[in-house]
Amino acid sequence: MTQLAAFFETVKLPSMSEVAHALIQTLNDDSAGIPEIRDLIAKDPALSAKLLRLANSAQFGLPRGVSSLDDAITMVGMSKVRTLALGACLSESFPTIPGLDRKEFWRTSMACAGYAQWLATGLGMDGQQAWLTGMMLRLGELLIVQAEPDVLQEIEKLPHIPGVRWQREARLTGFTEGQITSELARRWNFPPQMVQALAQSAEPVTTHGFSRLAGVVHLAGLMAETDHNGPDVIDTLPTDVISALMLDIDWLHAKFPKEETFVNITAL
Repeated sequence: MTQLAAFFETVKLPSMSEVAHALIQTLNDDSAGIPEIRDLIAKDPALSAKLLRLANSAQFGLPRGVSSLDDAITMVGMSKVRTLALGACLSESFPTIPGLDRKEFWRTSMACAGYAQWLATGLGMDGQQAWLTGMMLRLGELLIVQAEPDVLQEIEKLPHIPGVRWQREARLTGFTEGQITSELARRWNFPPQMVQALAQSAEPVTTHGFSRLAGVVHLAGLMAETDHNGPDVIDTLPTDVISALMLDIDWLHAKFPKEETFVNITAL
């Protein structure tokens, strides 16, 4: 038994809803259309209500109110509605951890998701897949704390310096949150590209190859952990990852998004 397999013997895996499992299967299904996605989400009335509330929030600034899932998908976009639904399902799958600021945890997760989508879209990659991968990155921390509650205080020790939490997790448990989430994603049958990216998220540039999605999520995670969210953060990011992704520094500065445009935890 590998060390990672042994770790998973010590935790209770969160249960993924039937709706979430079905939505995951559509990620690699190019033939999945609006009616299929709508019908899946409609099976969960509480989830449907959350998505409608989010679609009517100021984040999207729609010209008229949205009153049905059909309207939400038409005006917000099927891919966005699908990933937002998965994000809501993920947050409900994990219990509240005593001592962990739940709102801040999911705010950071959504910030990581938003930055990942921005970077991926700019690189011509699948923005929605990047959004979901970024949204999932910190889930491994919840399992680490479930297995070893006493490490939470050390992992979350202030100040929250970008990237240091990954180092603390590896030192205390032998794994980073990304590696734990990767195995969880594999067991939940997420796409292989996401599984690989999560596994390499803390160190995307290795001698074993480079995952572009891992690089995107790595940078997004660092930006999400930064106290300020202005374009100056670009100058603090690892140059080897930026170079490997062939990102243009001038573009990053010019197009840097405001975090509040994609952070909305009302659906979570």
